[in-house]
Amino acid sequence: MANSQCHIAHFLTRLVQLKQGCPAIISGNRRRTGGEFVDGVLGLARGLLELGLLFRGEVVVIAALNSDWYLEWILAVTYVGGIIAPLNYRWSIEEARSALEVLKPVILVVDEFCSSWVVQLTNSSSIKSLRLHALIGCNTLSNVSKNANSLSMDSIRKPSQGTQFIDPIYAINGIALICFTSGTTGQPRGVAISHKALVIQSLAKITIVGYAEDDVYLHTAPLCHIGGISSCIAMIMAGGCHVFIPKFGAKLASAAFEQNHVTSLITVPAMLADLISFARKSNRWNGETVNKILNGGGSLSTELVKGAIDLFPNAKIISAYGMTEACSSLTFMLIFDPSSQKLRKSPSCSEILESNSLQLYVGVCVGKPPPHIELKICCDPTISSSPMVGSILTRGLHVMIGYWDQLTKTSNCDKSCWLNTGDIGWLDSHGNLWLVGRTKDRIKSGGENIYPEEVEAVLCQHIGVAGAVVVGIPDTRLTEKIVACVSIEEDWIWVNESARNSLEANLLSSEIMQNFCRHRKLTGFKIPKVYMPWRKPFPLTTTGKLRREDVKKEITLEKGWRPMP
Repeated sequence: MANSQCHIAHFLTRLVQLKQGCPAIISGNRRRTGGEFVDGVLGLARGLLELGLLFRGEVVVIAALNSDWYLEWILAVTYVGGIIAPLNYRWSIEEARSALEVLKPVILVVDEFCSSWVVQLTNSSSIKSLRLHALIGCNTLSNVSKNANSLSMDSIRKPSQGTQFIDPIYAINGIALICFTSGTTGQPRGVAISHKALVIQSLAKITIVGYAEDDVYLHTAPLCHIGGISSCIAMIMAGGCHVFIPKFGAKLASAAFEQNHVTSLITVPAMLADLISFARKSNRWNGETVNKILNGGGSLSTELVKGAIDLFPNAKIISAYGMTEACSSLTFMLIFDPSSQKLRKSPSCSEILESNSLQLYVGVCVGKPPPHIELKICCDPTISSSPMVGSILTRGLHVMIGYWDQLTKTSNCDKSCWLNTGDIGWLDSHGNLWLVGRTKDRIKSGGENIYPEEVEAVLCQHIGVAGAVVVGIPDTRLTEKIVACVSIEEDWIWVNESARNSLEANLLSSEIMQNFCRHRKLTGFKIPKVYMPWRKPFPLTTTGKLRREDVKKEITLEKGWRPMP
């Protein structure tokens, strides 16, 4: 059958049926019914087709803050067989240029916030595929050159024809989305994700989290992240109402709770920490309408869970573990159920802690996979001496098609289509997955992946730096805080911030290093906030490889940092 495949645009019909005359979209001062929003999507899709702006399988890049217009572009591009590639608005222009060189897009879509990208990327000789710059919203952006080949959404969108649906078109291999994540070198990697993966993962969230048509969902996560996209598609399928804020801020989110009676949202630990801090300082707080919170991007400390319960007493709190290559969540775990007013504990915790052989490998319990996801542990003595601990592998319809620039290869998948997550863990007798560590030393901070090697390379470009090691140490708010251990060159001096105005020329300090990283255009969330002068050789193995964990242990003991409870 021609339409037997999954397509994320199929669920627009349901949205019209459920929300024809009811609010489905709230974005700033704009309130749109389901019918009005779908008309907008179909009009934009029709314009892309009739004006010959986009053909099947071509890539459209979008860089913008969250809005209903952003979602329109995602749905309209995929509707006509295009592939949408959201870019992180926090990226440096160098990271954006690198991504475009890989993607070879025909259209670049920006809003006012990212409008400077147009001029800077247009002048790049390495990006020759771009035919058009499209502008989110109704007006021409002030920053964009009048000579640029630019169109606004309104000039592309064709008039509504009474919500007349055409059959959605599929891109090659059923690809809907290219979502970026960092690779082993820290450079952006484009992950090709299918309509089928998006649909099945969204269905899992509807079932496990409990999204429904009466939900009012606050978009706290950026639509350039797989968690934000997946939950957005799930809410479209469920027929709920979407509330957009440009980007997360505790004050903006608090206002949205009060004004729109928000019932559900997703968070990372840093977001919850900010909400808790804001609520404690504010005289006004209304989180009682929230009944569903899905947390990702790192486990929640006991302190954060208790704070979240105080803020959202009626909310079921669920934590998820996943990755971009698996189209979001691989496992889910219920943290708090308001109906029982008790924190959930894994039924196997006591059994695990009594096992001497596994005492060192308990790790963090991240819950169980939904029925459609298969997990297995591939044990390797080079990873762990335990017969139960190894690489976490997964397979199923949720797995990526591949990396965009390597679609003919199987870089992270073996011949049986198992995807190596790059993480280390084990499965207990109850089917719970326990996460022991992250391979390749990546740091999870504020919901973002940071690779130490990339940061170290920038730090070592400073003439006064002889060497640097970057590690993540436990942090209640960010999950992990980035710490840079810096070995300085001879004749250079490390000073406290209070001494930075000294007449000495060869000085280094935390502020100097942060400014240097910014000057070298290292993305903001990757810049270490804590620096430690290292006055001895870094610990190495007999083969000359860095013992990063030894560095981490030493600074943890020296500074008194403790693992999160």
